[in-house]
Amino acid sequence: MLHSLIQLLNLLMSEVTLKKLAGMLQLSISTVSRALKDHPDISIETKTKVKELSVLLDYEPNTFAINLRSNHCKEFGIIVPTITNDFYQSFISSLENEVRQYGYSLIILQSGDDPIIELANLKLCKQNRMAGIFVSITSKTTDINNFLKLDEHHIPVIFFDKVPSFEACNKVCVADEAAADMAAKELMLKKKKNILSIFGNPELLITQKRLKSFEDTVSGYGLSTQLYIHYALSSDEAREITMNSFKKVIKPDAIFCMTDEILMGVMKAIQQLELRTPQDVGVIAISDGFKPTLYYPEITYIETSGFKLAKLAFARMLACLGGSSYAQELRIESIVVSGGSL
Repeated sequence: MLHSLIQLLNLLMSEVTLKKLAGMLQLSISTVSRALKDHPDISIETKTKVKELSVLLDYEPNTFAINLRSNHCKEFGIIVPTITNDFYQSFISSLENEVRQYGYSLIILQSGDDPIIELANLKLCKQNRMAGIFVSITSKTTDINNFLKLDEHHIPVIFFDKVPSFEACNKVCVADEAAADMAAKELMLKKKKNILSIFGNPELLITQKRLKSFEDTVSGYGLSTQLYIHYALSSDEAREITMNSFKKVIKPDAIFCMTDEILMGVMKAIQQLELRTPQDVGVIAISDGFKPTLYYPEITYIETSGFKLAKLAFARMLACLGGSSYAQELRIESIVVSGGSL
């Protein structure tokens, strides 16, 4: 009796394994394993004993060992530049709801917009045999071979939002050209003549697509519209660009903001300059939808929904897990949400 009590206390103080459970119950490891899985070959009495002891000792399966044996995991990895971005927060929240319904969980990793950290995160996902990976690449990522090699290990990769230019991979993104086109049309309908246009990192495909579409649409109207193109990598840079633009003789009568981060910097400058929207200057942005509601009047924006994009990304992931082997580029449509800023 005393020996059994000491043995039980030792188990409570150490990591509980199938082997230890089997030793306590004087059963084989395979019997204990099958009992925990409700195998029909195991008697009800044995199942009850095994389960009661596993609860008492707070036994948890070694998921890493299971992953090694099955080469499969019930977790998805998601790699984003930062989680402080409204778009990514919306995407992650929506994606987490989706994966939970299928019995999966989500591991969130930040790259800090650093390709070295991004690669380290990718290796971590591979080592833990993630079921699949969702990634929005950094602004400096030029080589995606390490992502593509995961196909050899049967780990699907879905690129979203900031995607590589390489065509033969799975990508889900907003309709970047259409979003920029819609913003340009709204400005043209308001007959804006001097438009300060602030875009993001010029090296990113998303910036290049939006810039070309924006310029093509404006020029297509054949009006004497002047576009002043600038690039901002932060809200502070966007604020500085806006402040400097209003020091010039010809001042903007409208400002286009490619992202929420740029919008925040622009609005800070507008407030500092004590300008009114839309009386002194019109403002339009491409946005996930939250930041435009923080201002009065609310900002007119082209919706690019992280919530909707996550649903599309997960649907594509399920297709890949189901055996779909061909690469696809999928898009969600954008809509104009009118505020009072234009």
